[in-house]
Amino acid sequence: MLTSVDRLLFVRRVPIFQELRDDFIVRLASVMDEWSFGANHTIFRQGEEGRSLFIVVSGRVKVHIEDRQLAVFPQGESFGEMAVFDAQPRSATATTLEQSDCLELTQEQLHDAIEETPEIALNIIRVLSRRIRDLNAVINEFGIEE
Repeated sequence: MLTSVDRLLFVRRVPIFQELRDDFIVRLASVMDEWSFGANHTIFRQGEEGRSLFIVVSGRVKVHIEDRQLAVFPQGESFGEMAVFDAQPRSATATTLEQSDCLELTQEQLHDAIEETPEIALNIIRVLSRRIRDLNAVINEFGIEE
């Protein structure tokens, strides 16, 4: 488990929280739940209802659809963001590749954070846009068609 100071220092370095006020980061870091998962643990499954995003504190998490890996998220990266913005089921499964610790930010906590500090929404949009571009590049590289 992270100490309060370690949690604050860690959260401050996460891309979706960068450049936000320190007092805001302190409050946000204090409300997140911390989870520890063993290797090959399914954090969530495609099709499940999702109401939170996760941030990798240690370890690595892969996001996949069946056997097709979409992305691997190392320390400091977030995943599951789409679930906090729409009411749709999870679009993919998230599974740990090794023992991993994660912080969880619920939809309600994130919405409260966005009301107070809208910049967080812009940071998440930037991250999601980058991921879409990366997936588009993979699709173009491999000539994947529907």
